[in-house]
Amino acid sequence: MNAWSENAPSGSHRSEGERRLAAAALCAAVTLALAGLWICYLLVNLGAHGTSESAQSLRVLMYGLPAIAAGVLVHAHWPGRPVGWVLIAYGMTVILPAALAAPMWLGHPSDALRAAVLVFEALSNWLKVTLWYTLPLWFPDGRLARRWWWYVAGVAAWVAPQAFAYAAQPERFGLPNPLAGGWWGSASAFLDGHLGVAENVTHFVLIAVSGTVMFLRVRRIGSAHTRRALLTLLASYVVWGVAQSITYNFGAALRWPMYWLMTAASVALSASVGYVVVRTGSWRLSRPERRILAGLLVVALLTAADVAVVAALVSGMTPSRYADALALVAVAFLMGAGLRRTVAWAVGVVDRLYYGDRAHPYQVLHTLAARISHAGSSQDIPATLCATVVETLRLPAAALAVHTRAGARVLARVGSLGDHPHHFDMLHQGTVVGRLSVGLREGETELDAQDGLILSSLASQAAPAVASLRLQEDLRSSREQIVTAREEERRRLRRDIHDGLGPALAGLRLRVENATARLPAEDTLREALRAVSDDLGMAIKEVRRITDRLGPAPLGELGLDGALRQLAASFDGARLTVAAAFDPDPLPPLPAAVEVAAYRIAAEALNNVVRHARATRAEVRLRADAEALTVTVEDDGTGFGRGAVHRGVGLRSMAERAAEIGGRCTVESFVHAGRGTRVRAVLPRTTVGTAEPPLPVTSVERG
Repeated sequence: MNAWSENAPSGSHRSEGERRLAAAALCAAVTLALAGLWICYLLVNLGAHGTSESAQSLRVLMYGLPAIAAGVLVHAHWPGRPVGWVLIAYGMTVILPAALAAPMWLGHPSDALRAAVLVFEALSNWLKVTLWYTLPLWFPDGRLARRWWWYVAGVAAWVAPQAFAYAAQPERFGLPNPLAGGWWGSASAFLDGHLGVAENVTHFVLIAVSGTVMFLRVRRIGSAHTRRALLTLLASYVVWGVAQSITYNFGAALRWPMYWLMTAASVALSASVGYVVVRTGSWRLSRPERRILAGLLVVALLTAADVAVVAALVSGMTPSRYADALALVAVAFLMGAGLRRTVAWAVGVVDRLYYGDRAHPYQVLHTLAARISHAGSSQDIPATLCATVVETLRLPAAALAVHTRAGARVLARVGSLGDHPHHFDMLHQGTVVGRLSVGLREGETELDAQDGLILSSLASQAAPAVASLRLQEDLRSSREQIVTAREEERRRLRRDIHDGLGPALAGLRLRVENATARLPAEDTLREALRAVSDDLGMAIKEVRRITDRLGPAPLGELGLDGALRQLAASFDGARLTVAAAFDPDPLPPLPAAVEVAAYRIAAEALNNVVRHARATRAEVRLRADAEALTVTVEDDGTGFGRGAVHRGVGLRSMAERAAEIGGRCTVESFVHAGRGTRVRAVLPRTTVGTAEPPLPVTSVERG
């Protein structure tokens, strides 16, 4: 199992994960609040000198904030993975220098303060660019292999001169740069003159190295879904790098197009990181972790509200400063009064995002009760229960089996349970009457405790209804046992008669005829022996009639696939073309009852095509999988009239033949552009009474 399928730790390790998530959320909240203050500061000083220059840097929020959000998601879904701190550090080093530069543009700071901000900016750029070039190396497991630390150190050494050279430009913040003189300025000018071309070349070289390493790692991952998600992330990374190079070279001439290009590429990259983490990480978050995410959502809402209020006040919506003060007081009061509801709403949003209706167990039970009350019959309850489990709990699959005298019988199934399903016994009056089985979500190896409690309650609530179905299923099971035993015995008798009694009678007749031929023509025994030979011929014909009544003769001679090919050839003619197809070819061994039902249904369907459809083409298809044999007969004829009630003997006999061995048969009309009919029968491969464990499907499968 790869690291993408690991579960979140539990116990003491879980508390450590909670602390890391809280620290990550705190960093995100501080950065978010600082970004809000930056925007408010620009709004208050709107129109002042330097505002537009600082406002141009607001574009960093479009990719800095999503990167931080992706880092928080890493801590929520992949506890303990360092790549979360990498993303958060990248986002913060993008936003903080730009936000701190705003007062430098608008105020009159001292040289020492500007120099300090420039040094901080250089350090941030150094860290930011290093993290960017090495980001793919942290995937696919969220950790950096020890052998790659030397490469990260080399990238950092290469980036450092470029970052510090940028900080020594002659003019910054509309004023002379205090770092442009002295040794720093001289060294920066030298590096800028000699590293300009190499910087563009190494940009793509470093992207290619990191991208290739990640691509080779991703190819070794077994899950196709995980590979696809990671390759999407890699493609977004490459696109972002190309967009960054285009913006660097053409940003001055095409400022706004380059702005939106970088914004789109950056948002796509952060979104792909979040998608990979959410889809492949653990969804088993504790309640404190969900509350931390809810608190971060509240901070984001309050920041957005503050910015909106400042924008409204700056726009002149109030007549005076006194009115501005009153408006601020009113807004502060409203925020305080609505904070509790906002927090409750945020908690509900996070709970629904991560747990859906699992966060409200009583709502799940209420939903099931409402659906059962609207079910058409008791036969619909198993399918209703499985659909409710999959939809409300967001599980990939659910199945319900009832315990009968013949073994477990699957009444309904939605989706595929996978290799390690979890089971919940359904108890009624102290007796296990059935079993509810569910599949695990991707990335989980065990079921969440809250899911387990809800599923146990659902199983208990549905147990009385399932108990009432046991009698019906026992009756159906008994009928299937009788049919299966009958057909198996008939096949045995047909084989014994065909291979034993039939050849014996034929051989005896041949011996009589040979003895008759050796007698003289005038011998009186010739007539007696000839009469014996005729009687043996009649006996042979009677044996053939008996074997024909025991089952279709072609089945015993040719097998199911050969018999159906012969059947299709017998209907094939000048006016009707009949084809037969099998998957796999040849078909695997099947129980006698299944073979007989499949042959009879196909024969009756083709007979209906000839008698009623006025078709030019028909096809018989058989597909055998691990659980069922599917028989499909399609034609391009006139179909049934719309609204017509088709209850012919032939159609009813097909449905009965399928039902008596636990299968089902459906008839659809107008399947090909307003024409044609499709007969589809699903027959369980393991019928009751066979040697294999009895698990027939007796109701419509969904999913």
